[in-house]
Amino acid sequence: MKKNDPFLRDIKAGLSQNPKYISSHYFYDKAGDELFQQIMEMPEYYLTSAEMEIFSQQSEAIIQSFEISNTEEFELIELGAGDGKKTQYLLKTLLDKNFKFKYIPVDISKNSLSVITERMQNLFPNLKSDPKQGDYFQVLDQLFSSDKPKVILFIGSSLGNMPDGIAAQFLHKIAAHLKNNEKLLLGLDLLKSKDIVLPAYNDASGITSAFNLNLLKRINKELGADFDLENFEHAPEYTEKEGIAKSYLRSKKKHSVYIKELEQSFDFEENETIHTEISRKYTDEILQNLLKDSGLEITRKFLDSKRFFADYILTKK
Repeated sequence: MKKNDPFLRDIKAGLSQNPKYISSHYFYDKAGDELFQQIMEMPEYYLTSAEMEIFSQQSEAIIQSFEISNTEEFELIELGAGDGKKTQYLLKTLLDKNFKFKYIPVDISKNSLSVITERMQNLFPNLKSDPKQGDYFQVLDQLFSSDKPKVILFIGSSLGNMPDGIAAQFLHKIAAHLKNNEKLLLGLDLLKSKDIVLPAYNDASGITSAFNLNLLKRINKELGADFDLENFEHAPEYTEKEGIAKSYLRSKKKHSVYIKELEQSFDFEENETIHTEISRKYTDEILQNLLKDSGLEITRKFLDSKRFFADYILTKK
């Protein structure tokens, strides 16, 4: 592996910090993708079922809120497309109503993109699709190279995996690319009590734990490290006051890990943590603060029946 490989470089940087961290981007190798599919089906992981309810029951109203004509072709760009199980409800309604559009799923995971592409081709043989692999920040510029009207989808509360400062930058960058009256559909998990939120990141069957620990397996496999998974445990945290669920890998004992590709060892103290992920929970006020001076305004809000989750329509003004 080349020394400037992003994975190698980021692992070195993150494990050299105090406190240590690894970007949540790196959860998603093939095994990580499969584990996350299992997480989305867990009874504790309400996020998927809540947003699925919105898409399955309110797709027609969502499409009306886009304010697009079915005579002019537009581009439906989905950032972090995943498996597309929610988006398929939108696509079906658009196709049934004879809208002219191209679907552009974007995902950092090559595996996810191949899965969603095959799935959509099987479901909708006439769908025009143009999948793109990459990090959203990096591919935004090329996504906006055509003059066709655009609707952006960013669902699953993926924005919540970014610190507020980065999330605001991201929303401002999208806004800068949008023309007046173009829309961003933003799916966000709403602020809730600890008894509902924490089990979604610490399920009884241990799938979330396996997902978090899979990061270490990936470093072992791809970078020649010797992480012993028995030396670490999944350690999630959440307080309603802060409104941010956090995931850590906690060292059970004092020990060292050698990474062959870096030719470097990293020391761990007992109870020392590696921060791996955040998941911010939102209110209208938190979102409004992120949107300040972006030119994006909240024009519609779709909720599930339990009011756990919201899909916001943000319009460029």
